[in-house]
Amino acid sequence: MEKVALITGGGRGIGAATARYLADHGYSVGVNYKQNSETADALVAQLQAQGCRAQAFQADVSVESEVVAMFHELDLHLGKITALVNNAGILQPQMKVVDMSAERINRMLTNNVTSYFLCCREAVKRMALSKGGYGGAIVNVSSVASRVGGAGEYVDYAASKGAVDTLTIGLSLEVAADSIRVNSVRPGFIHTQMHADGGEPDRVKRLAPNIPMKRGGEPDEVAAAIAWLLSDEASYVTGTFVDIAGGR
Repeated sequence: MEKVALITGGGRGIGAATARYLADHGYSVGVNYKQNSETADALVAQLQAQGCRAQAFQADVSVESEVVAMFHELDLHLGKITALVNNAGILQPQMKVVDMSAERINRMLTNNVTSYFLCCREAVKRMALSKGGYGGAIVNVSSVASRVGGAGEYVDYAASKGAVDTLTIGLSLEVAADSIRVNSVRPGFIHTQMHADGGEPDRVKRLAPNIPMKRGGEPDEVAAAIAWLLSDEASYVTGTFVDIAGGR
């Protein structure tokens, strides 16, 4: 059976590293992006040049109609999905809860939680044995923020990742008998562009002394863990969290 993976938010950072890793391990790869078509197209071209079947799919995964359309396009161009990596998400400027508006909170939850639910739903429809599928694996990209809370900076982000953790546990139990495994990685301080979105591009460098391993992580290190959870080597692993945080 052909291995077909869809990576949301796949054009940069952890998503792009995962796309490259899976392409190197025999997957056909769908790279979802919201706005930056140039980056996603360049990544896809790189993967295709290496002999991988790859395609970019534009969609705002927080919008139900766009998720449905994206999965339909995936069916047509790459075939039935066997692996989903829920990675798309946002980080807003650092702010304490006392200053947060409902608009900000709802934007965070819609982008970081609703999107995961919608993509899981569409993947399960295609993977489930009871619906004519062949099984599959889902990895949700959470964060160690779900454990530590993000006080003074990103409590809304941390809360959204706490919801992702609960989704991972609940969905893993719902679909285990349908031969679908659902797991999560929880990265810590990883060198990606996302910190710039939060207003502090050098955040990892500032906080590195507080990490037991005294350094930030690299996207490739997260990608390797994601790929293992998707692989047959993790065939008896579901509802599990892999923290990739240098001991934090």
